[in-house]
Amino acid sequence: MADDLESRHDDPRLRSRIRSAPRQSRPGLHRIDAGSGGDAHLHVPSGGTAPFPLAVMFHGAGGDPEHAIAMLAPLADREGIAVLAPASLGPTWDAIRGTFGADVARIDETLDAVFEGWPIDPQRIAAGGFSDGASYALGLGLANGDLFSSVIAFSPGFIPPMEAHGKPRVFVSHGTEDRILPIARCGRAVAEQLKRHRYPVVYREFEGAHTVPKPLAEEALRWFVRDE
Repeated sequence: MADDLESRHDDPRLRSRIRSAPRQSRPGLHRIDAGSGGDAHLHVPSGGTAPFPLAVMFHGAGGDPEHAIAMLAPLADREGIAVLAPASLGPTWDAIRGTFGADVARIDETLDAVFEGWPIDPQRIAAGGFSDGASYALGLGLANGDLFSSVIAFSPGFIPPMEAHGKPRVFVSHGTEDRILPIARCGRAVAEQLKRHRYPVVYREFEGAHTVPKPLAEEALRWFVRDE
């Protein structure tokens, strides 16, 4: 795992920003046309107050947007959070395979569509994910700390090399019995690396394997919207 968060690897920068009044705020599940490789899914909460906080959640290797939505939508409804789940072009995200690239471009286009269509709070946008998706959220989130206020990393493996912008706060969780991404060289190492670079970090270990316990998912979402 590279220790230099300032070393430039490629271009992970997102250009999308909230620039105009949205067209709608209809709750429920929406498909966002993301071009080849599958659509992104957007869950707009039935409760809460617009503009909504937005959690952009990246699936793990071999996963899909449906899984991310299914895991978080009921919790997000209670907290009034919109959840956007993109799909990677390959079996996992570009920077996990080597370099940031085509996935970044598709995420940018997807965010443009969401920002144009739904009322999103520009001060409360999080990058999050599980496993490979957590690693990707760390890389993309730290590289775009001027867009993302927070990063949520459930069982990450590493932080992809990139040039950091801003100082988003970070929530990291990891299971002590994780055999896929062992905690000592992954979750713990990631948390220490972030602390060395003076990021505000909440780190949670739990007794369990490579998973996201519901209580930790709930804590992470509350932390995101309530600045805990």
